[in-house]
Amino acid sequence: MRSLQFAWLFVLVLTISALATGQGMISGSARPLPRAQASGRPWPVSFTDVAASSGLTTKITSGNETKKKFVIEANGSGVALLDFDSDGSLDVFLVNGSRLEGFPAGQAPTNKLYRNAGKGRFTDVTKQSGIDRAGWGNGVCTGDVNNDGFPDLYVTYYGPNLMMRNKGDGTFTDDTQRSGTAGPATEWSTGCTFIDYDRDGHLDLLVTSYLQFDPQTTPLPGKFPFCYWKGSPVYCGPRGLPYGSMTLYHNRGDGTFEDVSVRSGVRAVKDFYAFTAITADLDADGWPDLYIASDSTPSILLQNRHDGTFRDIATECGLAYNDNGSEQAGMGLAVADFDNDGRVDVTKTNFIGDYPNLYRNLGRGFFSDISMKAGLAVNPDYVLWGTGFVDLDNDGWKDIFQVAGHVYPEVAQINAIESYKRQRLVYRNLGNARFEDVSAPSGPGVLQEHSSRGAAFGDFDNDGDIDVLVMNMHEPPSLLRNDSSSPHQWIKLQLQGVKSNRAAIGATVTIQSGGMRQTDAVLSQSSFLSVNDLRLHFGLRAVQAVDRITVRWPSGVTEEFPGAAAGSLYLLIEGSGQTKAIPLPQ
Repeated sequence: MRSLQFAWLFVLVLTISALATGQGMISGSARPLPRAQASGRPWPVSFTDVAASSGLTTKITSGNETKKKFVIEANGSGVALLDFDSDGSLDVFLVNGSRLEGFPAGQAPTNKLYRNAGKGRFTDVTKQSGIDRAGWGNGVCTGDVNNDGFPDLYVTYYGPNLMMRNKGDGTFTDDTQRSGTAGPATEWSTGCTFIDYDRDGHLDLLVTSYLQFDPQTTPLPGKFPFCYWKGSPVYCGPRGLPYGSMTLYHNRGDGTFEDVSVRSGVRAVKDFYAFTAITADLDADGWPDLYIASDSTPSILLQNRHDGTFRDIATECGLAYNDNGSEQAGMGLAVADFDNDGRVDVTKTNFIGDYPNLYRNLGRGFFSDISMKAGLAVNPDYVLWGTGFVDLDNDGWKDIFQVAGHVYPEVAQINAIESYKRQRLVYRNLGNARFEDVSAPSGPGVLQEHSSRGAAFGDFDNDGDIDVLVMNMHEPPSLLRNDSSSPHQWIKLQLQGVKSNRAAIGATVTIQSGGMRQTDAVLSQSSFLSVNDLRLHFGLRAVQAVDRITVRWPSGVTEEFPGAAAGSLYLLIEGSGQTKAIPLPQ
């Protein structure tokens, strides 16, 4: 009886809290901070959306276009830039969704795979590749599960997930059942990341779920206190709905996986709505950690304890909340060394009425949110999703790119100052731990308005600057070509593990050139449920060569490589100590 009374008391407390806030999504009342005086430095970067002319015309489906009945219709999906056929050019993978009423037989939208045909064109190879699967897709992550040199794909769904093994001949095979990674048939999975957490050379897999969703029991708009936005009825959630969970699969080395969620300690973490998951060595101890952006709940940092187990230390290390100690509605993540001090930092995107986070790595596993000091608190009226730490002008400093879009298509009727479709945001790294908003001069590809979610970063045309692939709700994707006029040099590095997993997921790379040190990490998933090019890109300013390259491999071994000339892609094979040039197709 007491437990029942406590349960009802808990519901009453939640209801009172919801009535006070009037919404199911954490949103603050943050105001834009004053902008610092403009640097006056010319910005040489301009983006043009070339998706239509390049052949990327697939419309992405995510529930009803004009009004969302349930939260599952609102979150959209991720995208991937990957070289699936290992020809040196980045291809495009798009995760597609569904709608509540379903589709007639044979008419359901599927995931899409486009092969880069060169000269700015892509060819739809979805059917012949065997990757045409329908369902309510959400996220994607990549890794070489069997270490054969070809990237495999894992796609998360509302329902069973999908493990697609790359056969190396331009086709994929569905390895979900054999691998044992489908997950529960009723789970709503969102984030995923491959990780070699035990450093045995085989990629393991973490999968996050957003919340427990059942259309038969989830309240309809306006039927519960968490089902309002600024006084108007909208879909319910995430607050007020049952929390999600995490699953960790251990790779046995024979193509099959074992669920070690309980034994590893990840299932001990409770009460969260999980989105994007990344794996990186955040405390520089030689073992990969896991960081998860959580919606309307504290974010999660699973520290690798070197014995097959993890512990959530996000609160202790400064990555659970913002600098005011408040939980946020986290969406997307990016990891790189923005201040060139040799330690990887983290940026996280959040919901409207809040600032994005810029977590500066202080060393020894501690972080400090400096977003306000850094100049990133000037646009709190955006719902932010995909994001990247990328050097857009090749000046040696990582800039920040963000995509945006509200969750309620009818939001303009609720609040005239809010809009469902928004432009993208670009922040230039000034090199002094400060950023300035350079969205306005960044070209029509940035200023065009969409309701966007996933974003992936890479050089699809191999011209030496970073381009952006963006998922747009109920529209074809955007492919933002970077038409930079910067005279700066660049270098790309492709890692190949030997003792480590072959894709080198979890590796950290540091280069030294012209007195500057830069650090970046190889990630399986980042941005919002998306995949960036696994090749690491570094801008070099006017420097013509890199002096030295240091790789901390996922195996834990640190290796030095000789420098190399600018303007090329180089292959670094674990244990070789050699820097090998690879021609880039145009």
